[in-house]
Amino acid sequence: MKVSLIGYGKMGKEVDAAARAMGIEVCSIVDPAEGTHRVIDESSMRGADVAIDFTVPSAVLGNVKAVCSLRKDLVVATTGWLGSEKEVKRAVADAGTGMIHSSNFSVGVNIYLKIIEEAARLFDRAELYDVFGYELHHRQKVDSPSGTARSIAEIILANVERKKRAVFDAVDRKIEPDELHFASVRAGFIPGTHVVGFDSEADTVEISHVARNRRGFALGALMAARWVNGRKGVFTMNDFMQDYFQGVRG
Repeated sequence: MKVSLIGYGKMGKEVDAAARAMGIEVCSIVDPAEGTHRVIDESSMRGADVAIDFTVPSAVLGNVKAVCSLRKDLVVATTGWLGSEKEVKRAVADAGTGMIHSSNFSVGVNIYLKIIEEAARLFDRAELYDVFGYELHHRQKVDSPSGTARSIAEIILANVERKKRAVFDAVDRKIEPDELHFASVRAGFIPGTHVVGFDSEADTVEISHVARNRRGFALGALMAARWVNGRKGVFTMNDFMQDYFQGVRG
């Protein structure tokens, strides 16, 4: 498999290094500042089986349309663009190509999400426990809360009946019983930490995922690229993980 990297910031560089370690050829890098090409076009996508987007939310829709026009499969690892989801799905459907997107491509994080889902179901039956969450990231991260934090909150709201909505912003009042408070901190060089807690008067249960570096995100994106290559339609990491777990069991 050959890939084209769209965006060559910290994550783009990490994917580049991980691809070479996995024996995957990076045939082009599209980045106005540091790439082998400045724009997505026939020249920059020549030879690529899959393009991997690690850019910024405002660029995703245009990037998807450009990649789809060239009939290339796509991994979108950028978060914060889901307001354009209908247009993205239309572009992929019209092109007859495949795309996979996720708030987080780390296999460890996606297993963590499954654990959170099961824990939320269990604590839904234990009304003595309140649920909360928080996430920590480096100070250069552009979105807050993280896409993964939003995914975690959606899982909790879907499985804890007494919680009806998530509150991500700072509040100057008490949290209502039906609100899930999920806080964000930005500082230093933290790759990413997510914590979900279930608290009662007697004890606290916390479930955490701590990224040591960016390699897990890069490896997951490349695994997803192999998986989506040749498929048609728009997929999420849930689709990939279902196949992944079947393969592990097999």
